[in-house]
Amino acid sequence: MNHSLYLLGLCVKANALVSGDQILPAVRSNKAHLVIITHDASDRTRKQFKDKCAFYHIDVIESFSSFELSKAIGKTSRVACAVTHAALAKQIKEALKEVKE
Repeated sequence: MNHSLYLLGLCVKANALVSGDQILPAVRSNKAHLVIITHDASDRTRKQFKDKCAFYHIDVIESFSSFELSKAIGKTSRVACAVTHAALAKQIKEALKEVKE
């Protein structure tokens, strides 16, 4: 398993991850530190999250498939999630950066 997917599972255990209808309120209230969108999310969903995160200066990463993300966080049919813990968000960004290099 990818280390960043493991960290997403850890975020769930630490109650530091939101998904579904809770993402946009977390972004608006500046509780989200990182938003992850899957590759297979719809164009409308991708645009909605990117625009909202750009307005509130929150990092957005497009990675994984919806199957991988859903399995990592233990929920079904998820195409996006938001990490609400700053240190865990930083670790996930670093882990994804290492994978790309």
